[in-house]
Amino acid sequence: MAEPQPPARRLVAVLFDEASIERGTPEVEHERAIAIYDLLEENVFDPAGAPDGPYKLTLSIVENRLVFHVADEGDGQLITHILSLSPLRKVVKDYFLICESYFSAIRQSAPAQIEAIDMGRRGVHDEGSRILAERLEGKIGVDHDTARRLFTLICALHFKG
Repeated sequence: MAEPQPPARRLVAVLFDEASIERGTPEVEHERAIAIYDLLEENVFDPAGAPDGPYKLTLSIVENRLVFHVADEGDGQLITHILSLSPLRKVVKDYFLICESYFSAIRQSAPAQIEAIDMGRRGVHDEGSRILAERLEGKIGVDHDTARRLFTLICALHFKG
């Protein structure tokens, strides 16, 4: 387990811009809440050029772009970064497909097959995390685990139920 990040370079809140992100089913909202909880439990979040945190992150989707609004604890806007969702589109789609296969396999497949599908699922998840970390490079510093948790959250934002 990694050492907790000092409060100066970490997220303490993640919010969604309700105007740009659709509400989901109760199950989808539950998955989003879990993704936020996991992210807030342990993260490294270091926006380039921003004063020390801790930080609040508001995510929105505007014109097919993911927008990171970073604020301080008092809600003072510090920095905004806009990322195209295009580089993540294929890996998010692949991740959803393999998750469907995984949940189907849990109900009817042998443990060895479930394990193989789960390894594939983790590989696709790692690919998405890597792409996200590359897209954030020079903008927001994140470690591998934070990139994974952010990717999970981005997937949860796309899931409509």
